[in-house]
Amino acid sequence: MVEPYLVLARMHVRAQTAYRGSFVIEVFASVGATVTGVCELYVVFANVPALGGLTLRAALLVFALGHVSMSLADLFFGHLDALPGYLRSGAFDAFLLRPLPVLPQLIGAELSLRRLGRTVAGSVLATAVLAGIGIRWTPAAAGLVALTVLCGSAIFAALFTAAAAVQFWLVDGAEVTASFVYGGQYAAQFPASVYPGPLRTLFTFVVPASFVAYLPVLTLLRLPPPPGLPPWIGWCTPLAAAGAWAIALLGWRAGLRHYTGTGS
Repeated sequence: MVEPYLVLARMHVRAQTAYRGSFVIEVFASVGATVTGVCELYVVFANVPALGGLTLRAALLVFALGHVSMSLADLFFGHLDALPGYLRSGAFDAFLLRPLPVLPQLIGAELSLRRLGRTVAGSVLATAVLAGIGIRWTPAAAGLVALTVLCGSAIFAALFTAAAAVQFWLVDGAEVTASFVYGGQYAAQFPASVYPGPLRTLFTFVVPASFVAYLPVLTLLRLPPPPGLPPWIGWCTPLAAAGAWAIALLGWRAGLRHYTGTGS
């Protein structure tokens, strides 16, 4: 069952790297999002000594881990944004006719390698910050960093899937769902403590953006957690990812059942 998806992935890689000069330019252009985010943080910290109880290095670590998580999810699941176009044109029916699960087909319909630029830039930034922030490295600390990136990517992938599922009812509402996906991305790259109470609740327990990087960084650096949360809350990112995926898959299955096809 895996082989058809590997064939599709190889086709996408071959097609996108056929013109190497253009491909390199696109990869470097994608680094701009990383540079812009870092500049935003520097502008803020040029005026304040701390942001939400975090120093510049700690805030950069939150930004870098959230950035890497989103870029990995965007690399593999970002193409789900194209679902409204498939629904309007009737092309989605072709996915239903193939003897393969629909969601993996959509995920494999495009693999945009130019997004790797953001992944590499975010990884370099995270490595540099981790090397200079003074963490006492233990197997638990290293495991928490790896778990944060893996589960953070899973959370964003679930958000992409849930946003795609809603399109079965909205059809042309990509902007509405994108506000939660990309709004969650922005929220995940900054300390949640800077947001007002309702937004903190939204981006922690509804859209679990705080679990992507902020809460794990607090646990990693042994900083006090938000009021009412235990100091080991950063280890709960897998639970947040599992909950996000459970809701996303339920929504996806309900959306498929709701879909009636362009000819009905």
